Amino acid sequence: MSGHSKWSTIKRKKGAIDSERSKVFQKIAKELYVAAKSGDPNPENNPSLRMVVEKAKAENMPKTNIESAINKAKNQGVGENYEHIRYEGYGPGGIAIMIDCLTDNKNRTAGFVRSTLTKRGGNLGTDGSVSYLFERKGVIVLDKIYDEDKLMEDILELDILDFISDDDSFVIYTDPSKFIEVKDALEKNGYNDFLVSEVTFVPNNYISLDEETEEKVNNLIEALTDLDDVQSVYHNLEM
Repeated sequence: MSGHSKWSTIKRKKGAIDSERSKVFQKIAKELYVAAKSGDPNPENNPSLRMVVEKAKAENMPKTNIESAINKAKNQGVGENYEHIRYEGYGPGGIAIMIDCLTDNKNRTAGFVRSTLTKRGGNLGTDGSVSYLFERKGVIVLDKIYDEDKLMEDILELDILDFISDDDSFVIYTDPSKFIEVKDALEKNGYNDFLVSEVTFVPNNYISLDEETEEKVNNLIEALTDLDDVQSVYHNLEM
């Protein structure tokens, strides 16, 4: 159960792309608002909201910001209506890309996504064109400050899919339905330095590209991520 993990690299690159922390928090706040508005505003009774809260914590989003987004949904009544839309397509070198959006104007979002893909060497695909290349999983990444033998002993009792020991981190994969249960158990055992903590889409395989094409893909991912309506961009680029 050891090997090479993409998550530390992705986290470092994500930090560079998301240099404007306020924009990251705005996107997560929108997710919190939608999750709270569509169910119980108490995260303990709303698994979808709890998952977004855990994601917010892993991004070091201030507690006041988290509570503000949830309270906005709780107190606003009718309020804003956002629709979830997923676009699928390809980037330079045939890289598979999925783009999750929350929008109050589908036409606007579709135009921006299509234009961004086209201008940067990609193209929009049809529904299902690349989604089969990804699997939804819970991903928990711990900083490698813990004793590996002790961690492996502790997770043997947990319902996980896989464990990877990387150069500078430990990566734990779970079924989405077991994500909260596993994370709570880890915290109970004293593990709380999470680099990544979210349910996301993980590619089944990664694709390596030459340096020039890889740079084009990274520029495309950055441009898509920067769009206001885009919440997450998933891809299978070897980083």
